Amino acid sequence: MKAVFDPRQAAHDPQFFLSSGAPQPCPEKPARAEALLAATRRMGLEVIAPDDLGEAPIRAVHPERYLTFLRGIFPRWQRIEGASAEVIPNIHPDSRNAGYPASAVGQAGFHMTDTSCPIGPATWDAAYASAQTALTAAGLVQAGARAAYALCRPPGHHAFAESAGGFCYLNNSAIAADYLTGQGARVAILDVDLHHGNGTQGIFYARGDVLTVSIHADPVRYYPFFWGYADEIGEGPGEGANLNLPLPRGTGDAGFLAALDTALSRVAAFAPTALVLALGLDAFEGDPFAGLAVTTPGFTRIGAAIAGLGLPTVIVQEGGYLCPELGDNLEAVLRAFV
Repeated sequence: MKAVFDPRQAAHDPQFFLSSGAPQPCPEKPARAEALLAATRRMGLEVIAPDDLGEAPIRAVHPERYLTFLRGIFPRWQRIEGASAEVIPNIHPDSRNAGYPASAVGQAGFHMTDTSCPIGPATWDAAYASAQTALTAAGLVQAGARAAYALCRPPGHHAFAESAGGFCYLNNSAIAADYLTGQGARVAILDVDLHHGNGTQGIFYARGDVLTVSIHADPVRYYPFFWGYADEIGEGPGEGANLNLPLPRGTGDAGFLAALDTALSRVAAFAPTALVLALGLDAFEGDPFAGLAVTTPGFTRIGAAIAGLGLPTVIVQEGGYLCPELGDNLEAVLRAFV
């Protein structure tokens, strides 16, 4: 199995993070990628740079208006007298169906759902490289690899078609899945991140050709709060093609694996020809977000269960934050696919 990584992703180094009203250091740091990359090298995986497939596969998921915003908002923001060092929204519409403003401040509020996705000078280049990383891994699987690992940073699963949020700007898992669908595959996305993959759900919610399944901490008192409930099953052509499996805070290996059994049964019933695994490692008991309590041996069992489907699998890195075991947890999952 090959790992795909682009060092340009390290230039994105967000500084601002607001949690419960208090500014804190942002946990989505370049050092995350360094720890994960070190784990792939310990395993002896070949690490390759991504190909550049251009913007067309990204535009298939994200409209041009949003991409124009991401490309250009930082220099526009810097022209505002007294503006913050990073683009941070201070106003939001009550609906994305509202009017579309011309001002940088208004567009930031329109395209950024929260304050945990600040945009700095290197954000667009890093997000673009992250998307190309996922696309290259998808190409490897399409060409016959059993699995490929995309070390994507920034992550992607909180990015909707036209909005950033939760450290995410371009939805790497959705881009990979849509690309594979365009190549004739029948695709399921399985998201095992601590947080619900709300952006991924939103992108495919009215589509029935891609199954989206997410196991995550119950959003009733946890980010992303407004999405991830069990009664969200899709709509229109997508009705029945979305499954959410929210878990009580503090759930450990047994509860997570029971939910995974349900998820894998639903994936198998969909009969996909390829799987996109949105791999968050932040369900770990020692992760700084402390939402669930999966152990490192638990990740070994999670990896083995998913690999047991026998599907060609694109493994896309989502969350998982700095702690001594971060690389160990990645290795625990990946070894099932090697």
